Amino acid sequence: MIRPDGKARKGSQKWIQKLANQDHDFLNEMLKEAMNLSQGDDIHWLSPRETENFAEYHDKAFLEKLGLSFLSSDLTEFWPKGGPHWDGIARTDSGKVLLVEAKSHIRELISSLKATNPDSKRQIQESLNWTKRELGSKNDFDWSKTYYQYANRLAHAQFLRGKEVSAYFVSVYFLNDSEMKGPSTIDEWKKALYVLHTRLGLTEDILSNFVVELFIDVNHLEK
Repeated sequence: MIRPDGKARKGSQKWIQKLANQDHDFLNEMLKEAMNLSQGDDIHWLSPRETENFAEYHDKAFLEKLGLSFLSSDLTEFWPKGGPHWDGIARTDSGKVLLVEAKSHIRELISSLKATNPDSKRQIQESLNWTKRELGSKNDFDWSKTYYQYANRLAHAQFLRGKEVSAYFVSVYFLNDSEMKGPSTIDEWKKALYVLHTRLGLTEDILSNFVVELFIDVNHLEK
């Protein structure tokens, strides 16, 4: 399924739209450095695209957009309908898949599972627990609570990696978004993320394999 959100007026959605369309060279250079990509390994943004009314993709549609529709039945077994709506998705020339989530303020890190269907809840919990095991998390913390949005996106990246797809979860954290009263320093974000990672039982060794964190000052973007 596709969600044609249209042009965003504020917040992280506004900034990620600008990055993927107007400032993609700036974003791509940051990603290449963070991921240690060669300069010849170009990054191609598949969403959000202005030509598609800034549509966000989820469920089978995000796989189709990435050329991974052969995994659709596996995704259905892994996660019920209504999975993550990706703020952005991209591919590199070398076949790496980038799944992007963007945030402008720390409150956006907090969320809990809202599914009410018992079968859906059970399926999600099983997949979250599988992800915890795969990543070696030793904490008893329930991933469906408090940091659920982060956890479910992490789970989808790990799902693809389990299918031998070179997938990366890219978290973009914006600085100085005054409209959203967001953090002005990287340190503010890192303190909040330290708590998140600790609660989920995620170490730097685990995260460095496929999680990319970018901290971008909105004052450096085109207005």
